[in-house]
Amino acid sequence: MSPNTRRARWSLRCAHACPGTWSPAWPVRSPASRPRPYWPDGRNRNGVTKLWTASRSTSQSAARLQSCPEGALSTAPQAMESNALNSQVGVPVIVLTRKQDHVEAINRGLRDARHPAHCSWLSDPSELADAMVQIAPELMVYFADEFPGGVAAIAATRDHATPGLPLLCIRQSVDESTIARDLDAGAQDTLSLAHTRRLQAVASRELRAYRLERALNNTQRSASRYRQQLQAFMEGSADAIATVQEGIVVEVNPAWLELFGYADEEAVVGQPLMDLFESGSHTALKGALVAAMQGKWEDQSLRAQALTSDGSALTIELQFEVASFDGDAAVQLTVPRVHRSDDDPDHLVAEMVQKDPVTGLYHRRPLLDAIGTRLAQPSRGGVRVVVWLRPDKLLELRAGLGPLATETLLDRLAGLIATALGPADLAGRMTGNGLAVLLERGTLKDCQAWTENLLRSIASEVFEIGEQSLSLTCSAGLALAGRQTATLDSLLDVAERCCREARAQGNCLRIPEAVADDTLAMEQDQLWVRRIKAALLENRFRLVHQPIVSLQDSHQGLYDLLVRMVDETGEEILPGEFLPAAQRHKLMKNIDRWVIGAAIAFAMSRKPARVFVRLSADSVLDDTLPKWLQNQLRGAGAPPQRLCFQLSEELCHQYLKQAKRLAESLRKIGCQFTVDHFGTGRDPLQILHHVPMHYVKIDGSLMQGLSSNDVLQQQVRTLVAAARDHKVLTIAERVEDANTMAVLFQIGVSYMQGHYVQEPEVVLEDNTSMLRTIA
Repeated sequence: MSPNTRRARWSLRCAHACPGTWSPAWPVRSPASRPRPYWPDGRNRNGVTKLWTASRSTSQSAARLQSCPEGALSTAPQAMESNALNSQVGVPVIVLTRKQDHVEAINRGLRDARHPAHCSWLSDPSELADAMVQIAPELMVYFADEFPGGVAAIAATRDHATPGLPLLCIRQSVDESTIARDLDAGAQDTLSLAHTRRLQAVASRELRAYRLERALNNTQRSASRYRQQLQAFMEGSADAIATVQEGIVVEVNPAWLELFGYADEEAVVGQPLMDLFESGSHTALKGALVAAMQGKWEDQSLRAQALTSDGSALTIELQFEVASFDGDAAVQLTVPRVHRSDDDPDHLVAEMVQKDPVTGLYHRRPLLDAIGTRLAQPSRGGVRVVVWLRPDKLLELRAGLGPLATETLLDRLAGLIATALGPADLAGRMTGNGLAVLLERGTLKDCQAWTENLLRSIASEVFEIGEQSLSLTCSAGLALAGRQTATLDSLLDVAERCCREARAQGNCLRIPEAVADDTLAMEQDQLWVRRIKAALLENRFRLVHQPIVSLQDSHQGLYDLLVRMVDETGEEILPGEFLPAAQRHKLMKNIDRWVIGAAIAFAMSRKPARVFVRLSADSVLDDTLPKWLQNQLRGAGAPPQRLCFQLSEELCHQYLKQAKRLAESLRKIGCQFTVDHFGTGRDPLQILHHVPMHYVKIDGSLMQGLSSNDVLQQQVRTLVAAARDHKVLTIAERVEDANTMAVLFQIGVSYMQGHYVQEPEVVLEDNTSMLRTIA
């Protein structure tokens, strides 16, 4: 160990053992000319540097050092050194000068600039290298006029020990040529103590630059280590992982290559992601990538049809996550490995007993059990329908194909149906060539649209069976679960009978005609009228809300309000059961006003950004509604802009003049207006032109099969563009899955709602006081 190093370490030991001899605010090395401290062996040593306190005289410091008990110096030198250095708080600074006043001036200047400096005073440049190792300074101040060696020698020592450390030269007089000469020698700047403000500004600048550079270097090292760890994880992961940047695959792991059937990553990396998927999945994929980059894709799985290296299709579930590649934003796609426990054969056997291993659809008996269980549960708020499908002219196809190839064709058909299913749908083979699907959608119209889209998709498919290529059509029957089909047997019987009728025509859908029994209908209506009036008097209505979420920004707080009636036993009755009778017997005005009053109470208590309230034809034709509404808002002190009233497109067409007048009246009050079920009428663009509105709700039937139907996508895109031209925001109704949401991102829809977002929730349990207000 060199004498300088040993002296420095012992100085640190004494300072740590006797903290009264130094100040944590300003430890400073004293020159050799100061009184010499006492060493453990009892001898004085020349040239020893020590920590010095500005608040005490040098002689007092030396005396305190000499009075240190020997036991205080018995700690291991390295531990003492580490503790002493770690105890410092603030900016470690080395000051090379022969004058104590200069050290005090630097310390004072830095502290006035709000840098809590720890100035280490060094009078001998030969000790600089050791001092830099021990102190780890962030700034070095060199009084160049006091030393003959010059700036270049100090800069060379600095570069060897701590490259990049800021070096500031202090001189009596400073001019441009002096500054340039010192900069060339390796200093960051040259200053004079006469200009304190400049000293503070330069010191702050250099400290900030040095710390930023050091932080950046640390970040780069951490990123490099993370990159190595991530690469190791990807290579060893059983999940298939790919990184995509601006639509281009930039990185894949071996599991991804294996999944897609490639031997070398060069066949994939650098290629457009869309080349790995069928065209029907492109729009949903693009939308999911956009959503992920915006941070709006969380824990959803996107179903897509991948193309393997041999051109065959593969259905996969993709997850998306924001990532980084080479410092730029990217998206990481993951296909989770399907975990099947080889140690649990009972589970595998049970799954094979329930579902076909090729198509994933239920076998007949498990399907019946699953449908029966579902029908026994309360509905989510829409309708339940059984769709029965059978291929057309299958006997003729069997004669040409043979029984084995025909079975392969039916498996391919079942697989195509499986790709169209929603997360909650149930499907399976009921007979040798008949399939049944249980749908749960918002309306019967949605179920009809889903089935028609499926039939078109089947008809457009080319099935490759061995060396033959052929097309196929199907017919379908649809049965609505309800009072007339109260049992599973009756539901399946109606669906199968409708399918037989449809097959007579071929490639079509048949829905059972309503039974026209006026006497029975009148009796049922009278029962409903009595129950509705009793519910109004006894306040047995409930308001439920469903969130409307933004797809384009972070704006939230929009809710769609729905009404439920509660019967005498406390069971909820869905609006589809009691509203038709209320409409036929002119009770909708009372129900509408109950809902409006409840909506005002909800807006006052929950303070949402906006609530959407449906109005019936009775309210459209009610000239007293605007005045009544204004009085209710004034009495409750409710902000009118929180209420947005909505009419169906059908009502707007039927009562165009009245709808326009109502929308204008609501706007004068301060409320907003919406047209729902938009896009399926005879001329939706006419409504946009004539009726002032803030939103349009695109009908949920257009969401059925949207993710894979180019025609539907173009139809929705046209509606969105027309609404945008009129400065009207768009809301997609009854969104049921992540694929549909991804397409809506890509098309540019503003908001969405549906069971995929959230189930409706009860928001008002007791409306007694409000009922008195609106009575």
